[in-house]
Amino acid sequence: MKNFSKLEKNLGVKFDNKNLLKQSVVHRSYLNEHPEFELDHNERLEFLGDAVLELVVTEYLYLNYSNPEGELTNWRASLVNSVMLSTIARELDIESFLYLSKGEAKDTNIKARNYILANAMEAIIGAIYLDKGYEVSQIFIKDKIISKLAEILEKKLYQDPKSRFQEVAQEKAGVTPTYKVLEESGPDHDKHFVVGVFLKKDLVTKGEGTSKQEAQVNAAEEALDIKDWE
Repeated sequence: MKNFSKLEKNLGVKFDNKNLLKQSVVHRSYLNEHPEFELDHNERLEFLGDAVLELVVTEYLYLNYSNPEGELTNWRASLVNSVMLSTIARELDIESFLYLSKGEAKDTNIKARNYILANAMEAIIGAIYLDKGYEVSQIFIKDKIISKLAEILEKKLYQDPKSRFQEVAQEKAGVTPTYKVLEESGPDHDKHFVVGVFLKKDLVTKGEGTSKQEAQVNAAEEALDIKDWE
C-alpha cells in the first residue's frame, strides 16, 4: 500500500482530491495488467501539466530577464526537459510511488525510466493545477523546478552537449574535441552510427545514434560525464 501522505509531504502540497495525485503516477503499462484498477493512467494529466509548466516557466523568464528570445528559449528547454524533470522527480522520491507493470518495474534502462519519471512529474503538476489552481502550481514549479535555473546558468547546461564539451575541453585541456565515425551499419533507411570523441589522439568515449549528429551529441554527453566536467 502506497503512503500518499508521504508523497504530499515530499511535494509540499496537500491534496483535496487524493485520486488526482494517485492518478498522476499511474503508468499506462500498469492498467494492462490491472484493468480493474479504479483510475485511468496519467497521460491526460501529463498533457495538462506540460502546458502549465511551460506557461509558468515562460512567464517567470519573461518577467525576470531581458535576454533575447533565443536565450530564454534555451533556458526554458533546460528547465523542462526530461533529464531535468526526472532528476527532480528522483529528488522528490516519486519513483517509489509509480504504478508500473512488472516488466516496467524491472526494466533497468535509465533513459526509459527517466522518460516515465519526467511524464509523472508533468502529470503531478497537472494534478496540482486541477486540485489547487494556478497560484499553488506556480509556487510548486518555482520552488522545485525554476530553483534549478541558477545552476543551469552557472554551468551553462542550456548549451547542447557538443558546445558544452568543446568549451570546457578548451578551458581545461586547451584542446578542441574532434569526432570520428568508428562504425556505420544498417540500410539507408535505418542507419546506425558509432562515433568516437577525441582529445588530440586520445579516444575519450563513444556515442551511438541513428545519425552522425545524434551519435556525436551522445558521445559528448558521455564524455562530460566521464571527465566529470559537468
